[in-house]
Amino acid sequence: MEHIAAVLFIVGCSPDLTQCHELPVPTPIFETSEDCASEQPFALEDLAGRAPRVLGTCIAVDPAMEEEDGEIVWSITDGRLQASVEKPSVMIAANTP
Repeated sequence: MEHIAAVLFIVGCSPDLTQCHELPVPTPIFETSEDCASEQPFALEDLAGRAPRVLGTCIAVDPAMEEEDGEIVWSITDGRLQASVEKPSVMIAANTP
């Protein structure tokens, strides 16, 4: 069974980084963080024409979350892409008689 250790996440942005959107990555998951880091420059180069600014990062994934749904939460801070995989918040509704 293949384990996911890292996700390559890339966004395309306007020149001033005020508007950004996720870009599709041909190979988004990796068994090691090192594999992700070595692929990142090539993926950024391949996607460079999709937006004026293209930013990417490798996100470490907790192997314990592999069986759960995760959500990528990201932001641009000081010109850098910050991202993490988090468990989505769960709201439980109850109807008691």
